[in-house]
Amino acid sequence: MLAILLLTACDNNQEKTPDALTYLKISGITFGVVPYQVTYGSMDKRDLSAPIDSILSALNGSLSTYVPQSEISTFNQQHELTYSSTFFLPILKASQEIYQITAGAYDPTVGPLVNLWGFGPGKEDALPDSTDIQNALQRVGFDKIEFNESAVSTQYDQYLDFSAIAKGYAVDIVAEYLTGEGIINFYVEIGGEVRCAGKNPSDKIWRTGISDPQLSSDSGKELAAIVTIENKSIATSGNYRNFYIKDGKKYAHTISPFTGYPVQHSLLSASVFADDCMTADAYATAFMVLGLEPSIQLVNANPSLDAHLIYADEEGKLQSFTSEGIQSAMVRERR
Repeated sequence: MLAILLLTACDNNQEKTPDALTYLKISGITFGVVPYQVTYGSMDKRDLSAPIDSILSALNGSLSTYVPQSEISTFNQQHELTYSSTFFLPILKASQEIYQITAGAYDPTVGPLVNLWGFGPGKEDALPDSTDIQNALQRVGFDKIEFNESAVSTQYDQYLDFSAIAKGYAVDIVAEYLTGEGIINFYVEIGGEVRCAGKNPSDKIWRTGISDPQLSSDSGKELAAIVTIENKSIATSGNYRNFYIKDGKKYAHTISPFTGYPVQHSLLSASVFADDCMTADAYATAFMVLGLEPSIQLVNANPSLDAHLIYADEEGKLQSFTSEGIQSAMVRERR
């Protein structure tokens, strides 16, 4: 899980919140272990913690593989599901679209491989043999999933896992709820995925930080970049914290749905900017599968996306690529 930090534009002692607008902050845990925080401006100081908690609880009951009775767990056990919530169909539709655009780099059926390598619910460091990998690959491929407006099924022994898109989707659901309540200034962050609207408590555009892949989050100097977010979403994926070392070799959590092995390339972190956080979240994962050059090509071909990509050059030094659409939003980049 990546740390993306909320930064105020300046000292609150110098900039006052606009008259009659009070900012409230809600924080907690969702999807079992994922921290979240919501900051929003309210004219009447409404406490929205209960409905937001209810929304996140419902999402957890639909999309979490850690909940045995969730919709996704039911599908994984029975290989068919009639939707009982409004959450499952939209995430299937988004997954299908991004799966097709990325030519399979984003694939929510990669779960058997993720579990095989020890990054699933069991979280046991394991080195599978090539036979196990080839067998798991036979279960991968979102094009084998069939769904309509009321149900989803597969004729194969497939395992759905929306962990690469669910946090972003949850951010969108909470943001849309706030908008429906007339809230126009808010910051929603779940597990490092962020969506902002309006202004922060200092009446400035929201800022967020992008983690430095070479520094620990405990170092106090963990930001590679700071960027302003104006009515946008950002999601970051990287391999520098979720990994294990076995027999002296590092194995990262991003598993290629093409080869069945952890990815090995120069791209260390992908931060994707989009109108909605679900899209940003899925593409960030896809970029970590694709690597640097294919990701740049995909961003340049898609005017609805922007990205800040951090990679290691041939000498092992960190470099970055920032797409044209967000260059003016970068407050500080790594030197």
